[in-house]
Amino acid sequence: MPWIVRKPTAAEIAPDWLRPHCKAFLQNLADQGYAPATMRTYEAAARLLCQEVARRGLRMDELVGRTLSKTHAAALKAMHPNKCDQKRYCLERFIDALVAAGVAERAKPPKKAMTAIERLAAEYEAYLREQRGVSEATIYHCMRFLHRFMTFRFGEKLGNLNDITPDDIVRFLCEVMGRKSPYRDRTPPTHLRSLFRFLFWSGKTKRDLASSLPRVAMGRASHLSRALPPEEIERLVDAVWAPDAVGRRNYAMLMVLARLGLRGPEVIAIQIDDIDWRAGTILIRGKGKRHDRMPLPEDAGEAIVDYIRNGRRGSSRTLFVSNKPPYRPFVNAQILNTTLRAAFKETGLRPPQMYIGSHLLRHSLATDMLRKGASLDEIGDVLRHRSRRSTAIYARHDIDGLRSIARAWPVEGGRA
Repeated sequence: MPWIVRKPTAAEIAPDWLRPHCKAFLQNLADQGYAPATMRTYEAAARLLCQEVARRGLRMDELVGRTLSKTHAAALKAMHPNKCDQKRYCLERFIDALVAAGVAERAKPPKKAMTAIERLAAEYEAYLREQRGVSEATIYHCMRFLHRFMTFRFGEKLGNLNDITPDDIVRFLCEVMGRKSPYRDRTPPTHLRSLFRFLFWSGKTKRDLASSLPRVAMGRASHLSRALPPEEIERLVDAVWAPDAVGRRNYAMLMVLARLGLRGPEVIAIQIDDIDWRAGTILIRGKGKRHDRMPLPEDAGEAIVDYIRNGRRGSSRTLFVSNKPPYRPFVNAQILNTTLRAAFKETGLRPPQMYIGSHLLRHSLATDMLRKGASLDEIGDVLRHRSRRSTAIYARHDIDGLRSIARAWPVEGGRA
């Protein structure tokens, strides 16, 4: 029987100063629940770097700049072609951990002169974040429209901002809103209005072009807001439950949506510390950085507890996380739409509209409250609307109430 030669581990190869950081890096991965096969790939990548550090006799203060770059390149060159892409990624994460620990420093990229549009974008982003205090999602869309409009007006090179005229704005809006699949909301004019207010506020334009922005005509929808009856909502929520981490998580997410009428981003933003179990309340991080504390229904709370105890893993304080290591929070609320689509497929129910989104449960809760006699003000409080106009769309469901205020239909002779 041939002898099996065991390869030395990364920590065994590493110099004394690097050994504890290597052990801490691998232990952190193990604590996050990575599979043994994945751990072997990380360990192999870390071993290559430690081997190069030891071969070159580098001390703690020498793994910086060009020296780190050369050591990194040598470790990459020594990699076996098998799983090369995965090991390269693992090696990058190991170096990131060393940089975070303060024992390594990457070479600084050469400074590149910013273009005029890059300087403008940096100032605008700082304005949105510091002066306006808008969310990251809003900043992203505002920046997109900045680049789109400036490219439309000036091309690749930014010109004189005072040359922008109201006609340019109208032509741009006609091009954007006149596409075959139009926007479902009024955000383009809003984002442009924000841009031109910034240009005037910062003194980059001599006149405030925000006032010249036309309002885009969008007729009121003739149909009622899409909603499902309570019994179908219950079938959808029950359909996603399964005795595993994913099933418990998805069930808890849809339960929170259905019982509290939250928006999708509000669900994935919930933190474990936002729940006051003793008082039975939950903090909702809403639009415009508005925070509201609401009662947590008993069945929704039980679903969350079941998920935390029997399915949730990882060290993140965000409540709903991915089911794969390192169990990070979700980037956006698309997971809710995907879960809801799977629920429709499982139950065989027919969606009330082509696009299946988490807002459907919010509309369904409001419609059910109205049918049970709740006032529009009460619905607005539950949905946390800032304006009564937002809640007024549900008045169209109250047929009896509308009939009581409708004027009599005129008949022949001028009498009702």
